[in-house]
Amino acid sequence: MQGSFDVESVEETWAIARKLAGELRRGDVVCLEGELGAGKTTFTQALAHELGVKGRVGSPTFCIVQEHPAAFSDCAVPLLVHMDLYRLHGEDDVIAVGWEDYLDRGAVVVVEWPERAGTLIPSDAYHVVLRHTGENSRHVDIFRVGRPESDSATRQ
Repeated sequence: MQGSFDVESVEETWAIARKLAGELRRGDVVCLEGELGAGKTTFTQALAHELGVKGRVGSPTFCIVQEHPAAFSDCAVPLLVHMDLYRLHGEDDVIAVGWEDYLDRGAVVVVEWPERAGTLIPSDAYHVVLRHTGENSRHVDIFRVGRPESDSATRQ
């Protein structure tokens, strides 16, 4: 999924996230970018819901990493990991919080402040950029750099 979207509500943001969730596969990385209050946590909540996560999904600002297992063992993605890398200082710190282990386990890793992960971000990561355009409106850009959209369906 790639494109630019103007949204006027939380429900519209959830609708976009649901579409992206339908394309996610084990080991995918979703990079979230946007200023405070842009909707990064809201977007992650929608992804989590669509991937079968039950329970509260909040911002990992102070704990850095939150694990959200899928509620059912037959889910295509067994684990959603939400990382806020703001307090980290580079790739070594990101590795220390379990980056490689999560990807090896087939988690979908959602990353806020992805620039802190440097070269650990795979070239085929999804990038979601959220920008305020009004009090309740946002502009959302979703893109992938390293892989054509048609290839995503062939991933395991």
